[in-house]
This record gives sequence, structure tokens and C-alpha cells, in this order.
Amino acid sequence: MSRPSRRLVIVVRADPVICGHSGEARNLAEVALTRGFDDVRLLTWPIPVLQAAGLPLKPLDRIMPYSESITVERPEPVGDYRVPDGRYLAGLTGRLVELLAEPVPTTCVSMYLAPHDAVVRDAVDAARAAGYAPDVHTIAKAVGSDVTNVIRSCLREGRFGAAVVLFTRFLANDQVIAVSEYTRQEIIACAEAVDTHCGTRFARQCVRRISVSYPPIDTSAYLDLDPALVETALKRRGLERDGYVLFLSRVTRAKGIYDLVDAFAQCQAQSRLKLVVAGNGPELEHVQAITRHNDRILFLTDVEDEEKPLLMNGCAVYALPTKPEPDFVETFGIALTEKMLAGGGPVITTTTGGVGEAVGGTAILVEAGNTNHIAAAIDRVVLDMSAEERRLMADRAREHALSFDRVRVFDSLFATSNPAVALTG
Repeated sequence: MSRPSRRLVIVVRADPVICGHSGEARNLAEVALTRGFDDVRLLTWPIPVLQAAGLPLKPLDRIMPYSESITVERPEPVGDYRVPDGRYLAGLTGRLVELLAEPVPTTCVSMYLAPHDAVVRDAVDAARAAGYAPDVHTIAKAVGSDVTNVIRSCLREGRFGAAVVLFTRFLANDQVIAVSEYTRQEIIACAEAVDTHCGTRFARQCVRRISVSYPPIDTSAYLDLDPALVETALKRRGLERDGYVLFLSRVTRAKGIYDLVDAFAQCQAQSRLKLVVAGNGPELEHVQAITRHNDRILFLTDVEDEEKPLLMNGCAVYALPTKPEPDFVETFGIALTEKMLAGGGPVITTTTGGVGEAVGGTAILVEAGNTNHIAAAIDRVVLDMSAEERRLMADRAREHALSFDRVRVFDSLFATSNPAVALTG
């Protein structure tokens, strides 16, 4: 087998994790095959580790396959039970060192700084110290959880040493990017807080170096949907076109699921609608329990990637009333842009975090946590809006969402980060 001429390695929580950033990794990988990379690898976690972590996962037998030239590697742990933590990190890092030891120009992208950036930084440092002299370009992408779950928890708990480690590793990469301008500004604000306490100078570097690279989306999967396929999917689920409000996301408090359930119960249009909660997450069982007597609420935990755009296209309203929580703030909203591409009823959401960048003024915005506003918005769409008004909203939404096409995002990112990449086709 001939040696590859250019390699892309993405260190990420990949499928089957239900997460927009696993989709990001897939889309970058697929485009890379058309842009001069002949060896593309996703370096990720063994399935049992993901299951043990309690992460929301897709059904294992229904994961959309990757293209043939994309390799998904799930390195086994290094060491035994006497190494209580870090065994799987050692496996990931060790495998990356093996790849860097080969004389192949390599780009490494890490999504979620903790812990994936640590894997990349440690592997690159080890490869260089061992004398391999890897030809490597590193890109670290900060996503929402890096700020809300990691950096801000360090600041709240006064654990500034951990924050210093994270910023040092992040800024050691050749290119540092954020998933949205909101995320970029949050990182800078956190860096300023660390600088004030520790006398460091991270904020100045963050201002100068961090750029924004929005999530890459496979727009083709959501455009030109066959109406017959939509109708078949709806019939299988016992649904009718424009007959349901759709919530398709992780079932968590921060996504506004409780607010939506309460709003649905009080909206005037409830008698002609169902509420479809499609997804999984830590609050799913509780939401099911508190709504068990409402036969107009349908829970779907087995929605496949191919079915998702069909459900989006058929809904009367797509509602994601996300709101800020201590452990999570929506820093973009990939599901929103996917829905905007798919067509169908308008999007109802909030101005939380980076959502405004995702919807670009094409959605119906409500106050986060305000169930009266959500109910009124549902009634406005279902009871007051004409078909023409809905069509115009859908057209504007799709036009904005097309700016996140995965080819456009990939080319912009790699033109900035590595001009040597062949941008072909």
C-alpha cells in the first residue's frame, strides 16, 4: 500500500455521540477527501467509554457510514486498573504519535479543548522530542462546552491553575479558532479574568489570534427533499404535515425543553397540534414522567440521520427555546441551521449565546425562559401566519443557512490555516 501524500487527523467525540460537533468532524473529513487529503482519520473514543459516560448516543446499528477513505480509530487504553484515569488518553496520544512518526504532512484538528487538545499537544511534543521532526500543522477549535463547562468552572471554583494549563495549550497551536463570535468573545473575557488573577497575558494573544470558523454543514442532505419521502416518514410516525411542533435536540434543561412543554400546554393551537420531542439526553426520563398523561406529546429516541430533515420539513414549527444555564450556553445552534435548510415551518428560538449568528434574523425570537412568549409565538405561526408569509420566511432562512455549507467553511478555514492545501474541484 502506497504512503499517503497528505493526512488529516481530527481528534473529537465522533459518532455515535449525539452532538453537533461530531457532525462537524464528519463534514470536515468528507470535504478533505476532495481537497488534497488522501488519508483522513477520526481519532476518538471506544464505544464502551462513551456508553459509560452517559452521553446521548445514536443507535449503534443506524450510524451513517463514512466515505471509504475515512478511517475511524478508537484506540484501546494503555495500562490496567492501577491507572485510574488517563488510560484512554494515553491510547489516543500514543496512536497519534505513531501517525506523526510517519513522514507524511499532517494537519491535526482538535475539537473540545478538554481533553482533545491535550492529546494533540502531548503527541506533537513527544514526536518532536523523540526526533521524528513531524511535518504537522495544528488547529484547535474551541466549542461551547470548553467555555461553559471547563473554563468558567475553573473561574467559579478558583482553580486558576487548570485555566492556565488550558489557555497555554490552546495558544500553543498553529491556529486557534472559535465556533462563533460569541464564543470568541467569551474566551477573551475568561482570559482577561485569568490574567487579572494570575498576571498572565492570555487575553492579548486571544484577541490577536482567535478567528471564527462556523460549523460546516452538509447542506445537500437538507435541500430538495422529496415530498413523498417526507409524507412516508410522517405517516410512519403517525404525524401529519404542519400538524406538530418539533423539538429535535438534546433533551436538557438548557435547551428549553421544560419551557417548551409548559408553553405547549397553554397555547391556543394545542388542540390541532402534537409536540414531538425527538432526541435523547439527561432530562428525557423526567420530561416523559411529567407529561405521561398528555397524549399529544410524542417522544422519539430513534431518529436516524436520514429521517431528521424529513421531520424538520414536515413540522408546523421548530422550537428550540434554549437558555443560559451555569453548565451550558448555546454557542451556535447547528440544529437550527439544519432546520432552516430543510424548509417547513418557521423556527422559534431565543437570543441566547451565539444563536443570533446561526439564525441571522430569520427566526421568530422569544425571551429565554418565558413560556408565555413561546406559547404566543406558536399561536402566531399556526393561527395567524399565511402560507405566503411562511414561504418567505423559509426562503430567507435557507439563504442564510447556506452560508454554512461544509465546502465553503472548509475552504475558508484551510485557506487561512494552511495555504499549501490543494483547493481543487
